[in-house]
Amino acid sequence: MAVPQHEQKPVKTQTPVLKQVKKPRKTPAAPAKPAAAGIYDESKIKTLSSLEHIRLRTGMYIGRLGDGSNPDDGIYVLLKEVIDNGIDEYIMGNGNRIEVEVRNEAADRAQGKPAVTVRDFGRGIPLGKLVECVSVINTGAKYNDDVFQFSVGLNGVGTKAVNSLSSYFRVRSIRDGAYAEAIFERGTLIKDTKKGKLKTPEPNGTLVAFTPDTEIFGNYAFNLEFIERRIQNYAYLNRGLTLTVNGASYCSQGGLFDLLSAETGEAGLYPIGYYQGERIEFAFTHTNNYGESYFSFVNGQYTSDGGTHLSAFKEGFLKGIQAYCKKDYRSEDIREGTIAAAALKLKNPIFESQTKNKLGNTDIRAWVVQEVKDAVEDWLHKNPDAAKRLEQKIIANESLRTELNEVKKEAREAAKKIALKIPKLKDCKYHLDDGDKGASSTIFITEGDSAAGSMVSSRDVMTQAIFSLRGKPENMYSKKRAAIYKNEELYNMMMALGIENDAGFLRYARIVIATDADFDGFHIRNLLLTFFLSYFEDLVSTGRVYILETPLFRVRTKKETRYCYTEQERNEAMKALGTQSEVTRFKGLGEISPKEFGQFIGQDMRLVPVTVQTLKAVPQVLSFYMGKNTPERREYIMKNLVNEL
Repeated sequence: MAVPQHEQKPVKTQTPVLKQVKKPRKTPAAPAKPAAAGIYDESKIKTLSSLEHIRLRTGMYIGRLGDGSNPDDGIYVLLKEVIDNGIDEYIMGNGNRIEVEVRNEAADRAQGKPAVTVRDFGRGIPLGKLVECVSVINTGAKYNDDVFQFSVGLNGVGTKAVNSLSSYFRVRSIRDGAYAEAIFERGTLIKDTKKGKLKTPEPNGTLVAFTPDTEIFGNYAFNLEFIERRIQNYAYLNRGLTLTVNGASYCSQGGLFDLLSAETGEAGLYPIGYYQGERIEFAFTHTNNYGESYFSFVNGQYTSDGGTHLSAFKEGFLKGIQAYCKKDYRSEDIREGTIAAAALKLKNPIFESQTKNKLGNTDIRAWVVQEVKDAVEDWLHKNPDAAKRLEQKIIANESLRTELNEVKKEAREAAKKIALKIPKLKDCKYHLDDGDKGASSTIFITEGDSAAGSMVSSRDVMTQAIFSLRGKPENMYSKKRAAIYKNEELYNMMMALGIENDAGFLRYARIVIATDADFDGFHIRNLLLTFFLSYFEDLVSTGRVYILETPLFRVRTKKETRYCYTEQERNEAMKALGTQSEVTRFKGLGEISPKEFGQFIGQDMRLVPVTVQTLKAVPQVLSFYMGKNTPERREYIMKNLVNEL
């Protein structure tokens, strides 16, 4: 297990979301004859084509829809499925470059230019099966281990889903001087060019161009930062593969070593440990940050919710360190401050959802644990200075845990004296550990009883919980972890979330910060983000924390009401509804009536995910915005305020 010589990150070479039913009477009158619409007979039975089914039940195939403001939105899943095909080619030794072009401009689309174009330089789809491979479900070569061994694609569904959900879809395959091409609209074949000879030479490979259908996705826009992050991960996971996005290139020669180097910077307490085997690759180090952070992948797929492979890696990591140190250190003392990345190659991965965020294979545990244990122990023996620093970190964690346990005990005793229930929490029925029912569980953290009152009255009591802050929480920047347990408000919030002992016991799938759109609201938002980023960074890095967007304005007439999230939307609404329109500026969430609020936390709820480009940037950002550098911060604000004006 050796540290690779290539210590660079992928190089960017160009700037570029109950009604109460009354009981029937004991002696009801004869039931009325059902209306024709309620008749259930042969005429109600429908048979859909595969592509029609994808359009009707889109969530079954790509998860959520969304408008592009969340990295898990459907338009990114479509892009991923196409890129994955090129990755599969590279894994099998074909082509070392993938080119991606993304267009967001309405003018380009008005001219018929596709929103996305992906060109790989692999073998190209067999020309005689081009149409079937992109339009007939369960058709493809990924069932054949001789052709694809470690596929990241959907085994015969992915590109078909892209085809069905695109208003325009073009595929072109080039093989040995010949080509075939087909064009579709919403899954319907419009043009099919049979095999033909190229007039000018082109490298082998496949080109896919598509525009996600606004009938499915609404008014969407691609966020290039989300795309670049995914491309970076592809580069780390496929050493030597060059990927370009709108001309900016990414390539890595050090694999996960480069990924961890980019994430930690100079914060690592010892040189990064690295191992690469035939089926597993991983890198690790420790920092002085609180909590633990992991980046896990299966066949190139980022598994944000981890799974059996990540659990096995953690177990092997623990056992390797214990074996080297010849001491039975507790797992929490070893894990505290850990940052690691692990990637597996599996022939038959079993994911717990279509979007592949969590691995479910149970048969991999034994070999993953053993291989990780042996590799970690071996690396520590070969790097004694790093091993010494790692053990010093564990011993320091032991001391801090003992001190913290006393503080936690005092906090628990104080909480018992206040109430049996968690103050200011309106809980929901289903939680994160309730399987599919808890997958959409959400807790809203809001300020004051006024805002909480509107949300409590309009929420879904099955999956939406409300925790109300009593005021502005304390700025916890640079304070020891014991301080958050001595703060009654923050401790109550941690109990509500279920993380007072361990972030792994989080009770909700999403934590949503819901504050007023004013200076006080923004301040509270920043204080909460400082809390999460300082002590529970992994909740942010795994995509659990969000900001709720609510409308700033209501523009209405007697016949129509429009809710606007920006001044531009307000101006457009005023122009559309005329001079008789009434404009209301919502200064706080409490000013929105429960009847209105329901639509803003319903299926069309607007959530902005809290993300960080790299973990190494977190301390610098917190120090600048929440630290004691008041003059520097004031100068920055004044300068940028002038620029805005």
